[in-house]
Amino acid sequence: MLGSAVSVQIAKSDFLSASTQLTQEQFAAKVGVTFSTVNRWEKGKSKPSPLAMRQIEELMERT
Repeated sequence: MLGSAVSVQIAKSDFLSASTQLTQEQFAAKVGVTFSTVNRWEKGKSKPSPLAMRQIEELMERT
């Protein structure tokens, strides 16, 4: 489980979309959120919900 480590990485950079080699739009679609939500996460303006965190963890495990 990635948990808080993922939250920290999201806030610091576009780590997740880059590490999965997806655009922010593609990453958002796979996680089930909007592009603007991913953008806010990456800028540190908001944090993923627990449900979004589970989706991100599942996506990261598949890549």
